[in-house]
Amino acid sequence: MAKILPFRAIRPETDKVHLVASRSVDGYNTSELREKLAGNPFTFLHVINPDFDDGNKTKPGSKERLHKIKERFKGFVKENILLRDASPAYYIYRQVKESNEYTGIIGCTSIDDYLNGVIKIHEQTLTTREEKLKDYLEVCEFNAEPVLFCYPNDEIIDQVTAEVINGRPDYDFTTTDKVRHTLWIVKSKKEVKTIAAQFASIPAVYIADGHHRSASSALYGKIKRSTRKNVNGKEAFNYYLGVFFPETQLRIYDYNRVVKDLNGLSNEAFIEKVKKSFGVKELSQNDFKPGRKHELSMYLAGKWYSLEAKSGTYNSKDPVGSLDAAILTEHILSPVLGIHDLKTDKRIGFVPGIKGSKELKLQVDAGKARVAFGLYPVAMEQLKWIADTNNIMPPKSTWVEPKMRSGLVIFSLEDESIE
Repeated sequence: MAKILPFRAIRPETDKVHLVASRSVDGYNTSELREKLAGNPFTFLHVINPDFDDGNKTKPGSKERLHKIKERFKGFVKENILLRDASPAYYIYRQVKESNEYTGIIGCTSIDDYLNGVIKIHEQTLTTREEKLKDYLEVCEFNAEPVLFCYPNDEIIDQVTAEVINGRPDYDFTTTDKVRHTLWIVKSKKEVKTIAAQFASIPAVYIADGHHRSASSALYGKIKRSTRKNVNGKEAFNYYLGVFFPETQLRIYDYNRVVKDLNGLSNEAFIEKVKKSFGVKELSQNDFKPGRKHELSMYLAGKWYSLEAKSGTYNSKDPVGSLDAAILTEHILSPVLGIHDLKTDKRIGFVPGIKGSKELKLQVDAGKARVAFGLYPVAMEQLKWIADTNNIMPPKSTWVEPKMRSGLVIFSLEDESIE
């Protein structure tokens, strides 16, 4: 059963929260990052990029950089930019982006749940990245961005959530990307107890986004345990930060592919090879997205095509093989285009579906790619099927919303007890 606990968050002072909370650092290009750092002394980006303040460059991921991050974090706390809550709580977070609304609960999950399979995974992790994130945790000792989880809808949790959000929020602000963020602290001991008990009745939760952060937290916790004589399980290093959404609250977008060349084939020869496994229909419209499973879109030489996977090209009883991403790889990317390893081949790129099919057309028309493929979004049932059967999705199969802000709610790993 899932162990998801309240904790004492470190979070921005109310009048500065809109200035502190930032997108993940990977979401900014170099010029945007420089502009944010120069124009906003309160942004959490100063913690993650401490070199900007003193001009002394350090190597990303180095111990020197990590120690500077920790010192900058402590500086934010000392300056009261970040404050510590007095007692453990859950935090209800709501994000409104365009016409989509997402409401979940921020809490801490146990590394034991990750190790014993209560937390279900669907993505393979890279050891090198796990080690880098583990090094970050060892030095910096805080989680600033929660792992994104989903769980089966629970009526009682929904009721408590609805009661809390009827009250006045502790944060309510809109960021420059036109996304509204609202947060309520669950202060009632009765409500905290109810939420904890209901989560404890849920047999499994699923990672939607954050597999490497989960794996590195488990690795870090195991190392900390090995260095301690007496471990009671309540130490902060036994947990990590998560935001938990009912599965109907998440939105899974497609994750599409662009390829730089046709592996030496002409357009005509390439299409003929595609026809061996797909019904190919040339379309006249300027934009096209797949409308169902096993239909793919293809943009080539200024034209859109519908590709319908032929009978026998996939096994509907295979949770991984029946994914459209796997069908594309097995019948086009690997045998026709010669792309056998999606993780390392530099000829292939990935475009999140949130950018729309127009981004695929744009990249091909601009000459950045020769051909583009659009996929139908993976359904939540498919994601759970793969996780429940201990299978792994192909790389870049899902883009899950919402994306959380860094520095909005922070979990300290230094505490002797999470209570």
